[in-house]
Amino acid sequence: MATAQRDDPYQHYNFLVEIDGVQRAGFSEVGGLNTETDVIDYREGSDLNLNVRKLTGLRKYTAVSLKRGYTQNNELWLWRKDIINGIVKRRTIDIVLRSEDQQEVLRWRVKEGFISKWTGPVLNAKTNEVAIEEIEIQNEGIELV
Repeated sequence: MATAQRDDPYQHYNFLVEIDGVQRAGFSEVGGLNTETDVIDYREGSDLNLNVRKLTGLRKYTAVSLKRGYTQNNELWLWRKDIINGIVKRRTIDIVLRSEDQQEVLRWRVKEGFISKWTGPVLNAKTNEVAIEEIEIQNEGIELV
């Protein structure tokens, strides 16, 4: 009797973030890997049946959020500052999911991204949590490559 091969799902904590092909360490969370297509209801006046046809409309890509522990590295802030000053630098962001043996298994590519929102850390002297910065990346496409 043949044994079935196990196909375990990948762990969601084992990932890397690359911006313009350079690995960026320290991101603790990635969210917003969503795509959506508008649906257009359509019915011709001469249609004899009462069914509405569903047509595809515009494609939409949700803002991708990235969170990381705040450090001396201020690259993200400088990128955001350029955008505030009218210098929009669009970048490619790759989110790489890795297996338990650290091999790349999936890669999502976020195209033409730019920071639309930067959130600094919440400072509270009563806790011992890590200071987190968060950015939102607007984009013109997400694909699995």
